[in-house]
Amino acid sequence: MRIAIGSDHRGVRLRATLVELLGQMGQEVIDSGTHSHTDCDYPEIAEIVARKVSTGDVDRGILICGSGLGMCIVANKVPGVRAAPCHDELTAEMSRRHNDLNVLCLAGGIVSDDLLHRMIEIWLKTPFEGGRHARRLQKIAHFECRSTDTPTDAVAETNEPAGGQ
Repeated sequence: MRIAIGSDHRGVRLRATLVELLGQMGQEVIDSGTHSHTDCDYPEIAEIVARKVSTGDVDRGILICGSGLGMCIVANKVPGVRAAPCHDELTAEMSRRHNDLNVLCLAGGIVSDDLLHRMIEIWLKTPFEGGRHARRLQKIAHFECRSTDTPTDAVAETNEPAGGQ
């Protein structure tokens, strides 16, 4: 399986551990960085990985930031991406079984190496159940297609300063 992986500065250590782990599991890893602990903005890295998944350049993606939430928000803006933060074995399993998750989002400061290994193993091996879940994913894809008609100026602006999570 080809897996793109990316992190912001808060996920550098976990990303490096994950790159090694995936390699040991026989997976092909496309490392999209960052490789520095210097403050960076997660949206750019999340978009790189999500687009690789969306275009089929890779089979799945994994994104890491401080909470997993920011990366998830960005990744879900890319058509065809189904991203969610997972924090334990159950959420990793159900994300695949019911949602056919193709981008796993992790919290760099929360997930231990042991938990990471178990979650990744489960996430890679758990098949999508299909059935009623496939019908629901088709509805999500339909909503996604309709939402591309929304003008870009409809996006709310914030007064938040730029920076990492």
